[in-house]
Order: sequence, then C-alpha cells, then structure tokens
Amino acid sequence: MSEAKKGCCAPQRSSGAAAPVIDLRSAEGAAKLGSTQGMVRVQGGQFKIGYEGPGAWVADGEGPVRTITLDTYWLDQTAVTNAQFAEFVAATGYVTESEKFGWAYVFIGQLSNSKQRKLRETKTVQGLQWWYAIDGAYWRKPEGPGSNIKKRMDHPVVSVSWNDALAYAHWAGKRLPTEAEWEVAARGPDNVQTMYPWGSELEPGGKHRCNVWQGDFPHVNSEADGYAWTAPVTAYRKYESGFYNLLGNVWEWCADWFHPSWHAKESEATRINPTGPSSGESRVMKGGSFLCHESYCNRYRLGARTANTPDSATTNLGFRCARDA
Repeated sequence: MSEAKKGCCAPQRSSGAAAPVIDLRSAEGAAKLGSTQGMVRVQGGQFKIGYEGPGAWVADGEGPVRTITLDTYWLDQTAVTNAQFAEFVAATGYVTESEKFGWAYVFIGQLSNSKQRKLRETKTVQGLQWWYAIDGAYWRKPEGPGSNIKKRMDHPVVSVSWNDALAYAHWAGKRLPTEAEWEVAARGPDNVQTMYPWGSELEPGGKHRCNVWQGDFPHVNSEADGYAWTAPVTAYRKYESGFYNLLGNVWEWCADWFHPSWHAKESEATRINPTGPSSGESRVMKGGSFLCHESYCNRYRLGARTANTPDSATTNLGFRCARDA
C-alpha cells in the first residue's frame, strides 16, 4: 500500500503511485451543453471572495479578500448522488481510479471494531491515524467489502477522484466549477461576507444548517446534526440562493490547480473569470465535510480552501458540476 501524504481531512495518495489511465471516450458528444435540470443559474457580475481574519488558515492562501468578475453560469443544486453516478457508470462502463488502484481511504469510525483491531497500525496514514487504506473500497462499496450504498442512493457519491469527477462531468455535458464559481455560488446573490451562507453563526438559534462533526474529534461523534457520516444531498434547509449543502457533508472538487498565493497577484487572469494556475500537483477542494470540527479543521467556512492530488479518493470527498450559460 502506498504511503500517503498528510492532507486536511482527506489524505492523498502518494505522488509516486502509478496513476491508472482515465478513459474519457465516454465523454464523446459532451461538447454540447448538458441539461440545466437540477441546476441553479448564477448571474454574472463583480463579487468579493477570499477571507482574512480570525480562524483563517494563512498557509492555505485564503486571502487576500479580492474583487473578481464572473460571467453567468449554472451550478448543480446538490452534489452528484450515488444514483446519478450509477447512471453514468451503467451508460459508459466507466471504472473509477479506486477500482483500478484496488483501494481507497476510509475514516476509522466507519469501520467495524473488529476491522479496526485487525488493521491498526498497519494501513493508517502517518500523522492522520484516523484514516485507513482499505482494499476493495470504491464508490459502490465506500467502506470496503461488505458495505453498500443501497440505502444511500440520495447521498453524495464518495471515493471518487478528481479524474473520476471530470469524466462524469464530460459525460453529462458539463464541467467542474472553478474555485471562484463555487465560492460565489455559496455566498449567494447578495455576495455575503459572512462565515456561512446563512450568516455568522454555525448553528443559528441552535439549529443545524450543515453536516459537520459534533463531539470529540476523532473519537466521539454525538451525531447531534442527525448524521454520523454523509447525509442526503437535500438534507438541511436550502440556502436562499437555491443550493443545498455547499458547506459540510463532503468536500467538493473544483477545476483549479491549487496554489497558496497565485491569486494574490492583481492581474486579468486572477480577477476576470479566474481558473487558477496553469499547472500544479493538487486540485482545489472547497466546503469541508462531515469530519470537520473547530478543534482540528474549521475549513467549513466560505473562504476556506484546501487541496488533494487528482487521483485521491476518500469517504468524505465528492463533487458537483457547473455549466456555461
């Protein structure tokens, strides 16, 4: 099993691993624009994105707060579900990277006690001992052999790599959103400069608005928000902008290569329809997941960001698609 690099809440496959070849022939004909059913139209204009302030992860390059211009676009109302991904696989015969590698990362709490004892200290991630590399884990069996998604067809598909997400988007006649598009959509039409789409409190009035960790991470999850792991993609109150669960539940892949300071420079490339640097090692992830907790990772904020290698796959990482208007 390849040793992983440390990553925030979603460990990376080793950069030395031989990446399987991704076949995008299933994307033939995707040049035509896909259906906008289940998508929300985001009107273009000028917007502020980024974050500088208490709780910011400076090393992630959350700042500076900057004004950008975006053209009008569409973004999926929800993350792509297991049912939708199953339709893609049935239509194309697509095989995910986790299936080709033969394993994916699973959070410790999602494994039985007997399996934890059997695997302890043998397949954990250095520095992130709550992750295990599980043979046979992939999107249809996210916790490995013996698990299934039969009762989770309306949950976000997980254990899919950036490359897998790209293949699905091509098939659907869509694309992955840029980091800027993702954040502008999450902030809403009023381009709110708050921590969350609904305001400055994580749980306004004591009500849960997203699926993040409650309790003592990583050992005790009280499930006070109603879910131990992933939740249905339409769980919790819909944002005023029409989206569901852009924060929490699962990390979401974005199109951009990650860089901590590329966007700090004032230029046309960084301020007008920015798409990120031209190359890199990792792709941007936004939104946080059901594992995020203020004691370890508060990246469930609007301006937060992190990254992972394009071949990585974990049980808290999914995606949604965008489309040009």
